[in-house]
Amino acid sequence: MADKRDYYDVLGVGKSATNDELKKAYRKLAMKYHPDKNPGDKAAEESFKEVSEAYEVLNAPDKRRVYDQFGHAGLSGVGAGARGGPGFGGFEGVDPFEIFERAFGGEHIFDSLFGGARTRTRRSAAMRGSDLRYDLTITFEEAAAGTKKQIVVPRLDECKDCKGSGLAPGSTRSACPQCRGTGQVRMSQGFFSISRTCDRCGGAGTIVTNPCRKCNGEGRIRGRKTLNVTIPAGVELGSQLKITGEGEAGSRGGPPGNLYVFLNVEPHPIFDRHGDDLLCEVPITFSLAALGGSIEVPTLNGKARLKIPPGTQSGKIFRLRGKGIQNLHGYGRGDQHVRVLVETPQKLTRQQTELLEKLASTTGGREYPLGEEFGRKVKRFTRRK
Repeated sequence: MADKRDYYDVLGVGKSATNDELKKAYRKLAMKYHPDKNPGDKAAEESFKEVSEAYEVLNAPDKRRVYDQFGHAGLSGVGAGARGGPGFGGFEGVDPFEIFERAFGGEHIFDSLFGGARTRTRRSAAMRGSDLRYDLTITFEEAAAGTKKQIVVPRLDECKDCKGSGLAPGSTRSACPQCRGTGQVRMSQGFFSISRTCDRCGGAGTIVTNPCRKCNGEGRIRGRKTLNVTIPAGVELGSQLKITGEGEAGSRGGPPGNLYVFLNVEPHPIFDRHGDDLLCEVPITFSLAALGGSIEVPTLNGKARLKIPPGTQSGKIFRLRGKGIQNLHGYGRGDQHVRVLVETPQKLTRQQTELLEKLASTTGGREYPLGEEFGRKVKRFTRRK
């Protein structure tokens, strides 16, 4: 999913392209890379699939809106194995030739477009299974240290009775009577030879006449798969884990899709994360800020002692090296930043009040340089008026 090219770049259009501009760009590229025009050219065939997939997404308003907002990740699957949600499932199962037909008015005009008889053989009906999306919530500490989770994924699995064939034991597939095994229904209109995918066999050329009783000929059944997922240290909100081959089973012998686990990380009551660094705020007393000392502060791995110098101001930030989060790609560990907040005492006793009043009466401007500087700024400001 991460290796896919941007769909707009594939078609060579801008993000503001209209549907007509998309269709025009697609038709030009589809004609250029069509397998019938490039027999035996695997690169052209892959390009044909790529432009067809890009057009299929951008030409559909709902899919295009999701793609513009979330990119390929938004189209990667469906939440927790259920159809719907922000994703639209994998596109590997979409037939690029059917997209070609729709773009040219629902007709395969091969004889006219490519000159001479069509050479493409009937397409295989095997289809890759859909990719699935599973949303998993983990704690802040689990994201930082890594963990292992067991998840249960609802999905379509291969029917064990027929091994995915859809056939009852001892039976075989029969040639489709509608297309006579070609997978295509052809019609002639004047100079044009028009071909459509057979709607009875779906282009397979064969049908199931004696279906498997367990899956009713589908070859897949609804099931649930328990998986153990290893979450590496350093993941964060929105991180994705790809589990190859654990999506839905393919149909008619096609390969399975993939499972994408999207991680949601719970917020922490003390720490805020900024990349690999952590930030926490710690209240300190007025006397500690004035006289200095040391305090214990929490870290993800226990407690650490922090020295507070005399005259520390509220909002001062101290750094604890290497007390942050392990980098996901192994590039060391971040730092922890501690912002101290000087707390004003409340509900003072009579003795405490008298002591503070005595302190106030014996202090001048030198003990409060910030206030003194602010006073000078105010005087300069008022003189200009």
